[in-house]
This record gives sequence, structure tokens and C-alpha cells, in this order.
Amino acid sequence: MNSIHKTLSAFIAGFALTLGAAAQTNGSNSSYSRFGLGMLSDQSQGFNRNMGGVAQGLRSGNQVNTLNPASYSAIDSLSFIFDVGMSVQRTNMSQAGVKLHVNNTSIDFVNAGFRLRRHWGMSIGFVPYTNIGYSFSQTQKVGTDDYTLQPITKTSTFTGSGGLHELYAGIGWNAWKGLSIGVNAGYLWGNINHALTTAYAENGTTSASYNAPNSVESAELKTWKANVGIQYQMQLATEERLTLGATVGIGHDIGGEATLVRFISNGDSISKTTNKAYQLPMTYSVGAAWEHKGKWTIAADYSLEKWASCTAPSIQAGATGIDVQYAATTGSYSDRHKINVGAEYVPARFDGSFGKRIHYRAGAFYSTPYLRINGQDGPREFGLTAGVGLPIANRYTNRTLVNLGVQWTHRAPSVDGMITENYFRLNIGVTFNDEWFKKWKFK
Repeated sequence: MNSIHKTLSAFIAGFALTLGAAAQTNGSNSSYSRFGLGMLSDQSQGFNRNMGGVAQGLRSGNQVNTLNPASYSAIDSLSFIFDVGMSVQRTNMSQAGVKLHVNNTSIDFVNAGFRLRRHWGMSIGFVPYTNIGYSFSQTQKVGTDDYTLQPITKTSTFTGSGGLHELYAGIGWNAWKGLSIGVNAGYLWGNINHALTTAYAENGTTSASYNAPNSVESAELKTWKANVGIQYQMQLATEERLTLGATVGIGHDIGGEATLVRFISNGDSISKTTNKAYQLPMTYSVGAAWEHKGKWTIAADYSLEKWASCTAPSIQAGATGIDVQYAATTGSYSDRHKINVGAEYVPARFDGSFGKRIHYRAGAFYSTPYLRINGQDGPREFGLTAGVGLPIANRYTNRTLVNLGVQWTHRAPSVDGMITENYFRLNIGVTFNDEWFKKWKFK
């Protein structure tokens, strides 16, 4: 099979996997996904996810760094890279002494990278953007029946599902010695579904004598997404170099309608619709990566996401619960700050020994919340990561890696009474990197 046929086959396989990934429901099982666009996904790949999610200064010829498209220009001209990853997650939640444990699996990314021509590289792929998935109930005593003198309780059940997904294509160009620029352009789509069901009970038995409005919020969203990146690499010494990187993501309105349906006690319902209720924020990221003797890579990033100025649909009910208003308003978000640090150590990248070619990785991250909940900031996040990249086949014609990693994330509420969440995640990925385009010379 020649290079063109191999490339075409890989694209077909990748596209099929991408469609399969897009069909997955990546529920977060977090009650915080009830707000805004849901829980933001970690869009890093297998290699940098195990390094705390650093990305801006990472630049390699045999890995695809989708978070800074300027890095695509470094892709090896002899290679075709195909990367796929998934995760298995256990979440421990606690609130006021009550604990709950839930499990999830998800497809995290599918992408490919290859050289277009000299100084030009390209990547295409799929990544989730947000996840929504929750189901919980709250029960409280609301009064006593005047005739039976039995206690009346109200149970509110909240359920939600959906999320946004992104298909992207990007190019990177080595414009000048050491200087590269790039751009990612993507199609973002998905749905948001939230439901509230209210039931009243007299002495523990559900009664039809008491009724309350129930509501369903839904949205079908679709829009574009784009970010531009830049990297500058400088040689500090014979075996030492520093890469500086930065990206800017473009904020704008998200197309599609958001709808509220409220069911009234007599069986009737009212419906309210608002257009372009959601927005994407402007994002700014900077970072640096230091490489030493081809063994050590140490990197750090800082990101700012300008969510505070973005809108989201808001319900403002009248005294009767019927004369509701449903409109896009600000106040649902806060600007999000995130810091990532990470390191990788490879004893000998091209040594014949398997053990010396293993990539050892570790990192940490911290972020402030992007959500505001009942006028208060949402939970902060702190996490630690560690993992390895295990080389497959030989060091000459195949640089495929199996990326295995573990991640702990602590989601801490900013005020008392909110839920505390701890995530324990196993990240599994494979970076297929075969030198398909290499021409062998026999003597």
C-alpha cells in the first residue's frame, strides 16, 4: 500500500471513530453541570494531560498538541500521527455528611496530525467541550394539612443531560526561523436538557391534592469556534532550548434557541423562547517549555477565560409562577483563571532498551470557577496528574506510544452547603506514529 492509500485509509478510520465518539454521552454525574453550558472538558491530549494539561510551549514532531495550533508545523515530515484517548472515572461526592459514589467512562479525543508540505503541518479531530449529566432530589417539609394535620413535604427532582462537542481542523506554519503561527477552526454543536419535577406528599404518600409548576429547559446549539496560536523557539545551548507560546480564542454568540416549558397545575403549559442565549468567551493563554538534553521537559501555562461578560438564559418567575420571563442575561459566570505545571523525563529516547525509552510524566493544575450559583462563586478545582508513555515496536520505524495516566481532581465549594467532589480518573490513550513516508535505501 503506498503513502496516499495509507493516508486515505487512516482518514476514513479516523472519521468513523470520530462519529462514534460524537455519539457518546459523556455524563459528568456532577450537580454543577446543571449550570451554564455544563462542566468544561479537559481538551488536552494523552501526553500533556499527564503533565497537568500544559500545552502552550510544547512543540514536538511526533505528537499532536491541539491546544496550540502553531505546534503543528513541527510535525515530522515522515510521519502520520493518529491519537485516540478515553478515560474511566470514579467520583466521590459529599455534602453535610452524606456521601455518594458514581462511575463514568468517556471518549476524550480522536485526532490526526501530518505534514502538508515544508514548514506546514495540519491536524483534524474531535474533542468534547462541555458535559452535562446529573440526577438528584431534595425533600423538605412545607406545612401541615389543615384537615388531617399530617405533614406535607415537597420533593424536587432535578435531571439533566447533554453537552457540546467540537470537530476541528487546524494548520500551523513555520513562518520564520524559530517562529510559528497557527489556527484551529471548528464546528461546535450539542444540546442542553434540564428538567425539574415537583411532587407533594402527605405523611409520605404522594397526593394529587397538591400541585406545583414543573419546568423543562432545552436548547439545540450550533456555532463555530476558532483560536489562533504562536510559538517562538530559541536555542539556549547545544542541548537546551526554550519555547514560548500563546493562544487567543475568539468569543462570540452561540446560534440556536433556548426554550423553557413550564407546566401549570391545571394541565396547561406555557412556553418561552430566547435566541442566542449563550455565548463563548474570549480566552487568552501563555506558557513556556524548557527542554534539556532531549531528556527533560518542564512547562508551565496560565490561562484567562472571560466568562463574566457572557450571557446565559435566566428564569424570572412572577408571583403566580405563570407570568415568567425567560431571557439571556449576564451574571451566571465569573472570569476563569487557570495555572498548569508539568514535566516529562525520558532517560534515552532512541536507546534500544525498552525501559530507557519510557516517558515519565507528572503535573498539577489549579483553576478558579467559571460558574456562579445563586449569586456565589462555584467550586474551585485543584488536581494532580502522573503517567507514562510506553513505546511500542522499535525505535527506527515506529514511535507509537501507549499513554497511561492517573488524575485526582478536588472540586471545593466556595461557600458552606455546596457539594464537595473528588475525581479519580484513569486516562488511556494511544498515539499511533508510523514513519509511512520514509524512503528506504538498500545498498
